[in-house]
Amino acid sequence: MSNTSTFNPNLKFIRIIEQHANGLVEFEFAVGEPGLFVELLMAQAQFDEFCATQGVTPTQGRLPAAQSNEEQEWDWSLRAARDQHLRHDNKA
Repeated sequence: MSNTSTFNPNLKFIRIIEQHANGLVEFEFAVGEPGLFVELLMAQAQFDEFCATQGVTPTQGRLPAAQSNEEQEWDWSLRAARDQHLRHDNKA
């Protein structure tokens, strides 16, 4: 199977995860491919400036679920880990 799409670093995407009551915007930011992202948190004014400066394309909704076991290995985010309480307390 050949992949006809090419990675374009000029394409930039954001996906808003949550707008917090304290004025912070939690979002995902991706360059070239919406599925390769970092999670960020900024005040609304800085978020608006960031989006304008980066020339982002907003995306809607979550990414589709991974299809294979290998893909599932990498299908996670810090927010998902936090929501699932995957932190381990080290109590000695």
